[in-house]
Amino acid sequence: MTDTPRPVPPPLAVVSGAARVLAVPGAGAERLGELCDFLRSALPAMQVRIRVGTRRSDEHACGEAVPDEAPFVASVPMGEDRLVTIEAYGARRPPAELRPILETTATLLVTMLPAITQPADADSSVERRLTRLTIDSLPLGLYLIDRDYRIVLWNRKRETGTQGLRREEVLGRTVFEVLSRQEPDALRAEFDHVFVTGEPHESEQLVQAGTEARTYRTSRLPMRLDGSDVSHVITIGEDVTEARAMHQSMYQTEKLAAVGQLAAGVMHEINNPLATIGACVTAISSRLGGSAEPVVREYLDIIESEVGRCTNIVDGLLDFSRAGRAGGSFVNCDLNVLLDRTLYLLKHHQRFRRLDVERALQDDLPAVKGNTERLIQAIMAILLNAADATNGTGRVIVRTRVEGLFVVAELTDDGPGIPADVVPKIFEPFYTTKGPSRGTGLGLAISYGIVADHQGKLDVRSEPGCGTTFRIAIPIAREPGT
Repeated sequence: MTDTPRPVPPPLAVVSGAARVLAVPGAGAERLGELCDFLRSALPAMQVRIRVGTRRSDEHACGEAVPDEAPFVASVPMGEDRLVTIEAYGARRPPAELRPILETTATLLVTMLPAITQPADADSSVERRLTRLTIDSLPLGLYLIDRDYRIVLWNRKRETGTQGLRREEVLGRTVFEVLSRQEPDALRAEFDHVFVTGEPHESEQLVQAGTEARTYRTSRLPMRLDGSDVSHVITIGEDVTEARAMHQSMYQTEKLAAVGQLAAGVMHEINNPLATIGACVTAISSRLGGSAEPVVREYLDIIESEVGRCTNIVDGLLDFSRAGRAGGSFVNCDLNVLLDRTLYLLKHHQRFRRLDVERALQDDLPAVKGNTERLIQAIMAILLNAADATNGTGRVIVRTRVEGLFVVAELTDDGPGIPADVVPKIFEPFYTTKGPSRGTGLGLAISYGIVADHQGKLDVRSEPGCGTTFRIAIPIAREPGT
């Protein structure tokens, strides 16, 4: 009995069938082998070979050996130097029909190869690969430990962070072998808290990264892989240095605004009695003339001197109350020009004349929008503070540059520096280390308010014995319509 030949499926049916074969779950080699079998049957052909690249290990073949017959070949590029090639020997279809079938199938294979050639127990699905890519793309350091405290996941941010440990160096090791910034007992206690209670745990650490201190928030979160027990703990590390600085800046600005409102209300009440006292002292001095006893004259001089000092304090309060709401118009100005003008005004100042001033100003700075007189007032207060810190005989370096969307001026002195416990108070109103007769403690507070009013930032960096740097950052002026 003669076998009846099976009908040859149309080209579209062959391509659809190939797509279904590739979509069936299974190991990569098995799926490519099944594709060979399907194509040999559906074309039909005596033999089908599939090659990825040029290596023999990438070849999959099925059917009879056909050493003397040339195959029909279709190739599709995969990357820069690799091809996906399908060879059909002894195919019964005409070339005009065979070519689009093989080329379309090869294109399908190029698209699906990354997913089907991975080992089944690794990232064998697109979903798992996307999950890994997402974890590696997070701007947060993340790692995962099991109940034996062994690291089972370590993302890319952990590799490029301050410790810079590569994934292959840490996977499978206990977290206590890898991390050394925290005492092992304290670290174990944090993990045990999450394992036992199932509750998240948060903490913050101050980490020294070179010469800069960074603040990191660490969150440890429970993960339940099976059942209700915590099987793993996810640890997420986030650099919150800038967020902390921004919060502190907002807090400082709000505090200065509150004190400024209080000062504005009080200064007028004080000004009137001070003016009356001053007028009375002048009248008494005029009435007594030269007949006043020496002791009376001494007392009158003291009263007059103290009235003058109180008037200066009230004037400082007036400046302070206006610091956060500067009057006058804001115009485009050059920060280099403002610095030169301030240094010129201070050139013959008694506290500044013996200072050695070095300029390192960047050329062609973009303009900033500001109130020139108020900005000069802020810069002058900082420079006079530097003169006091160096006893008027030190060195001051004035630098400017562009940082992102800001023009930055740095004013550095070579004085004794500021103790670490004093730095957080340096912009507090009425806080001073100069003594009762040398300042009111308002100069830096006023400067802070003026810079804040320009949507800028004023901060200080200091280390005892290494001088102090005040950094003023003012936003670059925007062009109209931007």
